[in-house]
Amino acid sequence: MSSSGFASQNGAGATYANGPSQNPVALYPTNQGYMAPPQPGYLNAMPAKEPTPPAPSYYNPSRQQPSPVAMFQQPLSLPASPNHRPALVPPTHTPPLANSFYQHPQQPPSWPHPAVNQASPAPSPAPPQPYNTGTSTPPVFQNTMQSPALVPPYSSLNNAYMPAAPAVNVVAHQSFGPPQAALRGTLPPSGPPPPPLATHSDGPYSAQPGAMNRPMGTAYPSLQPAYQSVPAPQKPAHMQPAAQPYSTAAPQQYQQPSVSTAQLSPSLAALNLQSEMPEALRVVNLLQERNLLPPGAVTPPTPCLPQDLQRLNCSPEVFRCTLTSIPQTQSLLNKAKLPLGLLLHPFKDLSQLPVVTSSTIVRCRSCRTYINPFVSFLDQRRWKCNLCYRVNDVPEEFMYNPVSRSYGEPHKRPEVQNATIEFIAPSEYMLRPPQPAVYLFILDVSHNAVETGYLDVVCQSLLDNLNSLPGDTRTKIGFITFDSTIHFYNLQEGLSQPQMLIVSDIEDMFLPTPDSLLVNLNECKELVQDLLRSLPQMFSKTMETQSALGPALQGAFKLLSHTGGRVSVFQTQLPAVGAGSLKPRDEPSQRAAAKDIQHLSPATDFYKKLALDCSGQQIAVDLFLLSAQYCDLASLGCISRYSAGSVYYYPSYHNHHNPSQTERFQKDLKRYLTRKIGFEAVMRIRCTKGLSIHTFHGNFFVRSTDLLSLPNVNPDAGFAVQMSIEENLLDMQVVSFQAALLYTSSKGERRIRVHTLCLPVVNSLSDIFAGADVQAIAALLASMAVDRSVSASLSDARDALTNAAIDSLTSYCTSVLTIQQPGLLAPACLRLFPLYILALLKHKAFCTGTSTRLDERVFAMCQLKYQPLAYLMLMVHPALYRMDNLTDEGALNINERTIPQPRVLQLSVEKLSRDGAFLMDHGMVLYLWIGRNCNPSFLTQVLGIQSYIALPQNMKQLPELDTAESSRIRAFIDWLREQRPFYPILHIIRDESELKAEFMQNMVEDRTESALSYYEFLLHLQQQVSK
Repeated sequence: MSSSGFASQNGAGATYANGPSQNPVALYPTNQGYMAPPQPGYLNAMPAKEPTPPAPSYYNPSRQQPSPVAMFQQPLSLPASPNHRPALVPPTHTPPLANSFYQHPQQPPSWPHPAVNQASPAPSPAPPQPYNTGTSTPPVFQNTMQSPALVPPYSSLNNAYMPAAPAVNVVAHQSFGPPQAALRGTLPPSGPPPPPLATHSDGPYSAQPGAMNRPMGTAYPSLQPAYQSVPAPQKPAHMQPAAQPYSTAAPQQYQQPSVSTAQLSPSLAALNLQSEMPEALRVVNLLQERNLLPPGAVTPPTPCLPQDLQRLNCSPEVFRCTLTSIPQTQSLLNKAKLPLGLLLHPFKDLSQLPVVTSSTIVRCRSCRTYINPFVSFLDQRRWKCNLCYRVNDVPEEFMYNPVSRSYGEPHKRPEVQNATIEFIAPSEYMLRPPQPAVYLFILDVSHNAVETGYLDVVCQSLLDNLNSLPGDTRTKIGFITFDSTIHFYNLQEGLSQPQMLIVSDIEDMFLPTPDSLLVNLNECKELVQDLLRSLPQMFSKTMETQSALGPALQGAFKLLSHTGGRVSVFQTQLPAVGAGSLKPRDEPSQRAAAKDIQHLSPATDFYKKLALDCSGQQIAVDLFLLSAQYCDLASLGCISRYSAGSVYYYPSYHNHHNPSQTERFQKDLKRYLTRKIGFEAVMRIRCTKGLSIHTFHGNFFVRSTDLLSLPNVNPDAGFAVQMSIEENLLDMQVVSFQAALLYTSSKGERRIRVHTLCLPVVNSLSDIFAGADVQAIAALLASMAVDRSVSASLSDARDALTNAAIDSLTSYCTSVLTIQQPGLLAPACLRLFPLYILALLKHKAFCTGTSTRLDERVFAMCQLKYQPLAYLMLMVHPALYRMDNLTDEGALNINERTIPQPRVLQLSVEKLSRDGAFLMDHGMVLYLWIGRNCNPSFLTQVLGIQSYIALPQNMKQLPELDTAESSRIRAFIDWLREQRPFYPILHIIRDESELKAEFMQNMVEDRTESALSYYEFLLHLQQQVSK
């Protein structure tokens, strides 16, 4: 399908006038706020590299900025003023090639319309009013699609407190001025501000200030999936009629009562009334409380919504927001200094997914939102959109409920009872017949590749899983191999054996035959199997050492451009000949001499340009990198990043020398070949009017401002978006977000999967902090820091992460706590925030030092941008358990299996003991460390050995012994593996094992040569917060 085809089919409507443009990076000293509306960037808040003159004093001069985090590093030269942080200046806009992992498009500037300053009464169920006082702004990461805004002067925050009982640390009265930019100490842009740009709209919204009057009233926020009889929509928005049964005949009467603020968020309303403090706001002194980790997994906060609405809300496994209570204004968000964004896992494998087949898919006529549980039914025939507030008619077909087989109850339809639902799309969602499942495999057969033995594994896996490839009778398959030349394979039905066709002119790629290179799998299965059996021997004696990956990809593009499909590339070395050839950039000597990490950006744009061409033809490229040498993943990874593919990396891969990598590769490959897949997909994320999306993270191409092109979508891919508040949400009690994924299934069905999330709107900082999702915040910051590392420098990103913690804790201490106390204070909901920031600083993506190879660092960055939240957090902060004292106390019973639930331990050596055994779950790998003096009964009953000395050096599996201890630990490890789509390999290590160093590197709370311990890091934060 053409790349432009789906724009209108998924409700694109009019595209944005302010499409992405791309800015070069420029730095100058300033204080930068953290979470501002689309702005020049989320910047590291770090001392300037060179002394600079002070900027105009818009910041609070009493605020001291932190020093770099790492302990044993060369000190940076301090700036002339300690309050200055580097920031991005919005330079001239140039049109971009695409939304870039390394270079981020920016939106043209837009200035928010200043709100009218009014005094506010004490909190009450009545809609809150705007307040008027200057507010400080927090440090912001460099990111995409951002625009500057006006910067008002800073003023004292001392008058922002309301006298309250000391036991209830609450701010009831707060004053905020107009929305402001994140640039501290920066002059506002010159010239008159233009009107706000119309963002995230699929309909004809006005872009003029004050023109977006919402046709909604206080009746809307109740959001009950029932009926409410109200006057015609032209009534004033502030009028609320009494709830009455609709007048038309119906099986029964339905009411939609008004919901007050207290009903909408009972715990937070109680907080404002100074009754009792919720657990999320319990004050924690991080310097005194050590045991902060919960005994099990960290659970996401529950939004403060009425119970019936929360019951219908989207699962946090699929859709999460960094703040489960949305601030009313951008200035209030700025003051909280927490990031606002969404984390999505849109194509996740779900055990229960309602699927609706209907010739009419009900959507808002204005913004094209799909009907969902959070719309309002005004009567039996009309419903109000929860994103743009337009009143729509209920189609006649929607009056019938296929579940209850009743008529006249549209509010009971599955679409209005499920926040996640899938539609079988009718013909208007297709511009051509749905494409078949097409799989093309490109295999490196150079001498280096054959030596690793990977070819045997790939061919055997394909033979084993050929019948399990997702598809139908139309499924097609093809193969290309390459060294310094490109080899195609004629698999035409009727041939006695496959024919190899060699193209040696790699400078001008062409297809040696127009057909029979892609064949129907069912019709030509025997020839495909013959080829897979013969490929490993065919190149076993090759002495060709060159790799022409670029021309092979060009050939694949020509082969699939008419159908689209998935390309799976297996590469083992740096491509050295033909288009896209690369030269080594990762020299250990250069690494040691460089002041910062070099070569994080691509060396050539060849792979990015080719990926964009592939995306336009619905082709995704997945890259498997199996190599012991440098392959320049920073350049090669672009082919997958911009075509919505995946990257797999197996450093030091060898069938015999590194059997654990071989096992992981086999398990990953089986999952990859057999998991479900969506073709020719697009995804659009919509949000309530007043909110705006300005940055996306993940593997995709941004086709229009809010439409992501995904030639392939798989159930293991995650996405993140950053948001801002463009218009004050003063007349709203809830806001909604909706992600719609339109795709073609492997069976040739056009489907739409829709997820809708509803969250409350709050008007106090304490409520914002109470709803903070610490894991979602850490994951979003990680993606933003990856962008910052590439666009500026790794040290900038590290300092930005540190300042994210400093600024949010400072905001909490100065604006939420009513009584200042000694120590480093945090709300209970953010008690793990400094720990996660420290874990990120020690993660391979951001750690300092020269021991991390460049490809490993880049792959770690790719994982942070691509992995869904649940898997990502284990890679950032692994889970540690003691295994030698497992019991059935508190165990889970699943399918007649008893699963022990050991307590999660802190990642510190002090939690280890030589007489124990400890399991570390690092997401993609499990380590079982056996202490030298481990209990002999554990060694015998779990490992099947008599003494510690008998423990093998490279033990990879636990023996299946008929003992209770063996059953418990194997059940627990199997349970951990079942919770993720990939297969984590197990390393059983002893004190002398080479892998012990990897195990110990994950003890993030301990001090290293180049980084602080957790306690030292807390002291550093306390020093900065108390300035």
